[in-house]
Amino acid sequence: MQRFLPCSLPISLVLVVALASDAQALPDMEEIVVRGELRDEGLMKVAASVTVQRPDARRDVVAHLDEMLGRTVNVNFASGASRGRYFQIRGIGETGQFAEPLNASVGTVLDGVDLSGVAGAATTYDLEQVEIFRGPQGTLYGANALAGLINLVSAAPTETLYLRADVDAANYDGRGVGGVLSGPIAESFAFRLAAYNHRDDGFLKNDFLGRDDTNRRDETTLRSRVDWTGEHADARLTLGYVDVDNGYDAFSLDNNRHTLSDEPGQDTQRTVYGSLVMNLEPLPEHALTVTLGHAGSRVDYGYDEDWTYVGFHPDGYSSTDDYRRDWETSSADIRLVSPAANATRWVAGLYALHQEVDLARSYTFLPAPYASQYDVDRLAVYGEVAHDFTDRLSVRVGLRGERHKADFDDSEGVSASPRDTMLGGRLVMEYALDQLLTYGALTRGYKAGGFNTSGTLDADLRSFDPESLWNLELGLKGELADGRVSLRAAAFWMERRDVQIDTSIVRVRPDNSAEFIDYVGNAAEGFNRGIELEIDWQILETLRAEMALGLLDTQYDKFVNGAGERLDGRRQAHAPGYQYFAALEYRPRARWFLRAELEGRDAFYFSDSHGVKSPSSDLLNASAGYEAAHWKLAVWARNLTGEKTQTRGFFFGNDPRDGYTGRAFVQLGEPRRVGLTLTLEM
Repeated sequence: MQRFLPCSLPISLVLVVALASDAQALPDMEEIVVRGELRDEGLMKVAASVTVQRPDARRDVVAHLDEMLGRTVNVNFASGASRGRYFQIRGIGETGQFAEPLNASVGTVLDGVDLSGVAGAATTYDLEQVEIFRGPQGTLYGANALAGLINLVSAAPTETLYLRADVDAANYDGRGVGGVLSGPIAESFAFRLAAYNHRDDGFLKNDFLGRDDTNRRDETTLRSRVDWTGEHADARLTLGYVDVDNGYDAFSLDNNRHTLSDEPGQDTQRTVYGSLVMNLEPLPEHALTVTLGHAGSRVDYGYDEDWTYVGFHPDGYSSTDDYRRDWETSSADIRLVSPAANATRWVAGLYALHQEVDLARSYTFLPAPYASQYDVDRLAVYGEVAHDFTDRLSVRVGLRGERHKADFDDSEGVSASPRDTMLGGRLVMEYALDQLLTYGALTRGYKAGGFNTSGTLDADLRSFDPESLWNLELGLKGELADGRVSLRAAAFWMERRDVQIDTSIVRVRPDNSAEFIDYVGNAAEGFNRGIELEIDWQILETLRAEMALGLLDTQYDKFVNGAGERLDGRRQAHAPGYQYFAALEYRPRARWFLRAELEGRDAFYFSDSHGVKSPSSDLLNASAGYEAAHWKLAVWARNLTGEKTQTRGFFFGNDPRDGYTGRAFVQLGEPRRVGLTLTLEM
């Protein structure tokens, strides 16, 4: 597709909108409430860059969070596994994990449960919405939200009995079956149960084994929720289970969809989670919210390191690498909120988190299995005060202080106990025009320091310092044209200090094969700046348009990577210079719909340790269907043109045919997908 699309799409949509501006008045758009702020607040009233998505809005099968992120600008993800579970917002975020402990730059929260680092469990069936906060959330979430936050909200119980069944079918032997049961239990109680299983064979063929399912996906989701409502209190209990039983056979020596592994890997995860949210009224019109969350995960991630079979080449080698983690996270948040109608409003809170991660690694070239234990304790006090100086002018000041403690021990005698005290916050000024909200915000985020565990690393590479980030943001949002147009725009400049960078070095073994060592270090500083624009437009009663455009400029200063390359002025990893999304949905007659989408992004570097880049991409998606009173049928397609996208890339020698010469190896994204979805409701 032509590369002029990123510029032409916004212009084309504006022209379409202008031509339709004299159309008859239409009903206002549905109000979207954001749950991830200090108070529940309408999307158009949140003085921050936030995107809210609903998994069924595309009218195709969206089984996992990574399938939704292409619609959100200045957001990216890295695979290196069966799913994209490492996220980057505005160019900041981790790209993978091997033996090292992980402190996330982008937090992932589901119904109050912290899933940061185990986002393989971020399946999307029966979610009400996904909220993506761009920029540091230093007041709200602290150390796990330096770059932003992804907040997943499950669907609420219904007031009347509700039944739903979903059946999906797609190429690559894709299929899914799910159902929802919801309704009242008693006068003050309501429940919701949801279950879904998604399967496909993956998009590669293992020529050595003669199989097309070694990179399969088999994911089961169970969710339950019970709501209780009293006169002066309410409570919500959420329980869930996610079973991911996926294969991992994703890399080919020829960078195509044909692998040669004789010992294909696996990417499995079993997560049990639960949360209890209680809203009390200790004082008239004041609210006390207590949120308790826990998640236990067992993650088994392993792969065939040589990507071939024994006998492939006289100079070949054979090895596997396996990482098994038991991951337990418990958190508690106690928040007291003043009345929302007061001219002066405040929030005060206390937050605590405890995490334990036990790793067992089995690697062919280790003399013995490797084991480590990583414990984290976080304790934070936070608060915010907002005051309305006039009917139009409001100012908010928030502050968060956090103590972060970590303890690490492993079987090789490496131990570390870093302690960090960090400070975050925000100063926000809001000014309301007739139909628009304008705001300026200065926010500070932070991320705890840490350490590298590889026994072959030099002493000066073992530890790294906390990272801090200042974000200056100017924004505009509002509804125009009698509520038919929703506009959200933001411009930002972020200054990064002591930047934590995931880089790598390659060391040659005695047999001339290469060992890839991943580690984290600090660069001196850097900046990330850009704009975000989102427009939703109900052009006609039968025609709706959506458009989003993100521009991003990122650089490092005074940074030398593990290979000795000076990267001053180079764009940061996983930070495409532009991203866009555009969609038109047409309803020619009652119940029928046609939808077309374009999503694209600029080229970006896979890592700060080498120069391998993902090419730019432009994807065309489409769907059509019929929605009756009690059933829906949709036919859909993703990546209709079959564009070859890439989601992870490395640079090292792994091919004996060229003497293990260093070169690029990439993981390929989703090819052309076509399928249909049938939904029955009553």
